[in-house]
Amino acid sequence: MKIRYATMIVDDMEESVKFYTETLDFTLDEVFDVPGGKITLLDGDGFAGLELIENTAFETGLYSIGMDVEDIHKEIEDLEEKGANIAMKPVETQVGYMARVIDPNGINIVLVQHTK
Repeated sequence: MKIRYATMIVDDMEESVKFYTETLDFTLDEVFDVPGGKITLLDGDGFAGLELIENTAFETGLYSIGMDVEDIHKEIEDLEEKGANIAMKPVETQVGYMARVIDPNGINIVLVQHTK
């Protein structure tokens, strides 16, 4: 598994984007308006990026960590055998498949297998 992104819920998108781009040198990738808020994707130096979500329906802070996997069905099978808390079995998405595991602290670990 490789960490691909971290998702954070933010209170002020403009302030957050300014901090991550001007202070930490991330680059703006994409911005989406969604019902109830906005999503901004930022690219870092290397493989991992950030997903910022401004939406009052969620508490501010770390929401999830996204991991790229080669075979999502095998990963979930292995994690089940190890007793992991599987919150969502693999489902098909626009890019391939995703599943969700909850760590002991309640953090969402999103597994993604890109097939498209």
